[in-house]
Amino acid sequence: MEIKLLKPKELTSETQDQLMGLLDQISPGKIPLMTMKLFDQQNPLTLVYCLLEGQVVGMASMCTYKVHSGYKGWIEDVVVDHRARGRGIGRKLMEKLIEVSREKGLSRLLLFTEDHRKAAVHLYKDLGFQFKDSQIYQIRMDQQ
Repeated sequence: MEIKLLKPKELTSETQDQLMGLLDQISPGKIPLMTMKLFDQQNPLTLVYCLLEGQVVGMASMCTYKVHSGYKGWIEDVVVDHRARGRGIGRKLMEKLIEVSREKGLSRLLLFTEDHRKAAVHLYKDLGFQFKDSQIYQIRMDQQ
């Protein structure tokens, strides 16, 4: 098992296809942005992934941003292939993002998960994340 930071120059079409397959496991039917489009100067993205026997079996991403209240990171798209779960891959991906967050000097690291994702909630709490009593609102800009 190898946890790696994805660098744009290392992105192959095979790796991109495997990442897209993982995203389909957590968001079936959604049409994701192609991975290469994420590596834009204006999109400060850190994407970590897990290689197991030459296959991408897990991924997690984090974007960073600066606002008056601090330099923050937001974690998204944490997923481990259903056939590779129970091996600590999600933990290793999250630990890598936490390490990168410290290196960047972030003041806060945030994430959202749904209540029914019991294993994810347990992992995040075990890593030190605390429930923040707040609500998330959204406007679907692609449907207006």
